[in-house]
Order: sequence, then structure tokens, then C-alpha cells
Amino acid sequence: MALTLNYRGQTAVPVEIEGFTPDWAAEKSLTEIERFEIFHGNAKIPLAELFAVSGDASDKRFDMEGDLSGVHWIGAQMSTGLIHIHGSAGRHVGSEMRGGEIVVDGDVGIWLGAEMHGGLLHVRGNAGSLIGAAYRGSARGMTGGTILVDGQGGDEIGLSMRRGLIAIGGSAGDVVGFNMIAGTVLVFGDCGVRPGAGMRRGTIGLFGPHPPSLLPSFRYASTYQPQFVKLMLRTLEDRGFRVDRSLFDASFDLYHGDLISVGRGEILFRGGTTSDRSSTVN
Repeated sequence: MALTLNYRGQTAVPVEIEGFTPDWAAEKSLTEIERFEIFHGNAKIPLAELFAVSGDASDKRFDMEGDLSGVHWIGAQMSTGLIHIHGSAGRHVGSEMRGGEIVVDGDVGIWLGAEMHGGLLHVRGNAGSLIGAAYRGSARGMTGGTILVDGQGGDEIGLSMRRGLIAIGGSAGDVVGFNMIAGTVLVFGDCGVRPGAGMRRGTIGLFGPHPPSLLPSFRYASTYQPQFVKLMLRTLEDRGFRVDRSLFDASFDLYHGDLISVGRGEILFRGGTTSDRSSTVN
């Protein structure tokens, strides 16, 4: 039996529940869970003031209901269990999580999976900017795990990420993979300007119909059918992420860069979406 948390707050003041995770609650009584201190603005209050709590936390599953778009840090630092958010959620969902799974039926705010270390995040709606990114002043962003967004994503997706996989089903904003150290970002819709700027290693797949121009510090390498793309697409399908089946048989144009950095990164475009990209980059 899952622990059910029904959000009943009616406030424009941000609510933060950092540290409230399935692994923390697993051996706690309902009374202890209800007393967990959360932030309402800068004031500490017990969880029960804003959430109706019922069920059993021993199986490490949370079902969260209500309009949680003003509730932040859900699942931050979790290491095991499952959180199912039946609607939308706020900022920092799954921040620094190390394991387990979070499923969001609606939209989420910025910093989804920021500095994530492991586990699975699956957002069935849209997400804001800085998915899997490093916090300001940090050297590394996401270092492991998987982030799936069925809808759109914002700017700076995968900022300084080190490992892991991010897949965006719709469009993405500017500077995808900015200062990327390693890892993989796949965007199945269109994306904004300057993808891969400053990337050292890693892979960015831009599979939309209107790929952007690259910076002049990227160089065309070849057109081929990489087997690892097929493997990743199958993995995504196995995890419930919808992919364009035509990609399994597609050819891809490969570019290397960013040559102002280490230059061992790669950007893949679906073959045929552009012509002579190496002469039109800007």
C-alpha cells in the first residue's frame, strides 16, 4: 500500500519539501510523517498543515495528488522507492537524486534532476530550463541516471553534465549541452541556437525536422548508421518513452566539437534534414 499525500494548500507562497523521500519515510509512523518539517516561505511548518496523509510508507511508494506546481524539491536527494505525482510539480524535482523513480503526469518547473546521480525521472508533460544541469558555481551537473521528458524542455539542458541520459520528446531551448563534459542528450523536436557550445565530450542527438546551425567550431565528420543510436532508442521505448520508429533505419550526419574546448564531443543530425551544413554554420 502506498503513502498518499493529498496537497490541500491554497497559497502563493512557495512550499519546499526537500528531504522528504520514500527512503526517509519507510520506517516512520503516520504521526512521525505528519510532523516532518517543511518550509512555507521562510517559516517551518509540519507536513500535515498542507498535506492530508494516509496509507503506509513501508513499500517506499508515494502517491502525490493535487496542484503541486507551487511545491518544490519533491524527491530531492532520494535514493530508493517511487514517487508518482498525479499532476504538475514545481522546481527542483529529483534534484541530486541517487536512485529510485519519479513519475510526473503533468508539467514541472526549472532544475529538473539538477546534479542528479542516479535513478529515473519521467515527466509526461513539459519541463523548464536547466534539466540535469549544474547549479550555479558547481563544476558538474548530472553524473548518472535517466531523465525523460515527453513534452518540451527549456534552455541549458544538460549544462555541464558528466554522465547519464536526457531525452526530450518535443522541442528544446537554446544552448543544449552547454559546457557538457560527457553523457547523452537527445532532442526529438526542434531546438534553439548554439547547441553544444563549449562541450568537451559526450553526444547530442538533434532529431527534429529543422535542426539549427552549428557554431563554426564544429566540423563535419561523416554520415553513417550508428548502432548505439538504435540501442538507445530501444532502451527509451522499454522505459515508456515514445520514439519515431523511422529513426531506427535512419542515417545520421556526425559533427565533432566544440573545437575551442577538448573537441571530442559529437552532434548527430538525422540525415537529409539539411544540406552541406559544414558550409552554413554560423
